[in-house]
Amino acid sequence: MAATPAPTAAARHPGGGSRVVFHGWRIVAGFAVTQTVGYGCLYYAFAVLLQPIAADLHASTATITGALTAVVLAWAAMAVPVGRWLDRHGGRALMTVGSLAGAGLLVAWSQVQTVWQLYLVFVGLGAAMSMALYEAATAVIVSWFDPARRATALLGMIVVAGFASTIFMPLTGFLEDRYGWRTTLLILAAVYATIAVPLHAAVVRRPPTGTPTARRSTAAQRRVPVRAAVRDGRFWCLAVAFVAHAAAMSTMTVHLVGFLVHSGHQPTFAATVAGLLGVLSVTGRLLLTGAQRRIPLHIAVAVVFAIQAVAAFSLPLVGAHRVGTVIAVTGFGIGFGVASLATPGLLADRYGTTAYATVAGTLATPVTLAKAGAPLAAAALATAVNGYTPVLAAIGCALLIATAGILTRSTTPPPAGLGLPFTARERAACRATARPPCRGTPAAGRRRPGPAPRR
Repeated sequence: MAATPAPTAAARHPGGGSRVVFHGWRIVAGFAVTQTVGYGCLYYAFAVLLQPIAADLHASTATITGALTAVVLAWAAMAVPVGRWLDRHGGRALMTVGSLAGAGLLVAWSQVQTVWQLYLVFVGLGAAMSMALYEAATAVIVSWFDPARRATALLGMIVVAGFASTIFMPLTGFLEDRYGWRTTLLILAAVYATIAVPLHAAVVRRPPTGTPTARRSTAAQRRVPVRAAVRDGRFWCLAVAFVAHAAAMSTMTVHLVGFLVHSGHQPTFAATVAGLLGVLSVTGRLLLTGAQRRIPLHIAVAVVFAIQAVAAFSLPLVGAHRVGTVIAVTGFGIGFGVASLATPGLLADRYGTTAYATVAGTLATPVTLAKAGAPLAAAALATAVNGYTPVLAAIGCALLIATAGILTRSTTPPPAGLGLPFTARERAACRATARPPCRGTPAAGRRRPGPAPRR
């Protein structure tokens, strides 16, 4: 029997109408649902149930809030192992088991009687979230889509999942008011298990052999981009940028309402303005996706980060006035969700997709820790000075650091030997000098220089 020909170039590109591409979009649609439900049930429910849980367990809200630190630490610890599994085996089994574990841990959460039991359950929830939520879903999408369609695919998932808090926080509040927090968690567990487990099991799979993003690799081949990344100065510049940005975002999320109330606004106004951040995060992602079609991604991200820095610095000056507050929060909120789109694009374009999940997991570990630690440090600072102005100044400085990190070494070529395509600038430079390319496939390194150009 004759060998089946490889798909044509048109069939290989997502969006071209082939069966392979069609299933890629099915995965995006499935993740749009499972990530919305997952974040709503596993993450956003906590904020709504915090007070009744604290009252039932006879603990302070600060003690119960500390359980979130256990989630973050477990999530950070699992980032690299989960990334390695995804690079080697794909996401189907991992995300199915993770969603099943998440549902089971919601049941366990509903039965806790002491604080130490709550913390133990939350350690498990952190591990389950790392297996089933955004980072794992992003790695699967990156493996299916080429650079031309990757941003659109990620956007399709993220925009829908951005409404998780809008849907599930009111729903959780309604259920808690009617049934109590324990029964509410059982209902959420049933909802999550019914939706996420079968969707992950049925929809998630690895790209078929023959598509550009489906190259099977050995463990040695996967180690090459990981080693190249950790030895690349640009990777650490990106790490500084995204750690600083994550610290700024989590700090503003936790302390914005407190700052506005401290500035003299009513709590209802403060909460309403803070709620704009979720809606504006979707707007910012849409703007970034459109902007990167016209300017380089790192330039667009740096501009957004700089606007956020200006907004943070201006809040102490205009925060006493409603109009000024809304304008500043709008400028800040535009960049609230851009890192979730920028990180996959910048990493995959520079280090390829062979070990994307491991490289992204290496970056996610310090980013996740920053999200946990920065609000605590900001709270200590606000208490020490009895005000929020230094906190907002620190947020602005962190965003300036993030801007600098995005721009630093952005024009340096990626590490050699990763099999990445040449950029137009590199091709022009090679033609002008008649020298072997400084970047590209292993075969490119074996090319001999041609004759010197005639003058």
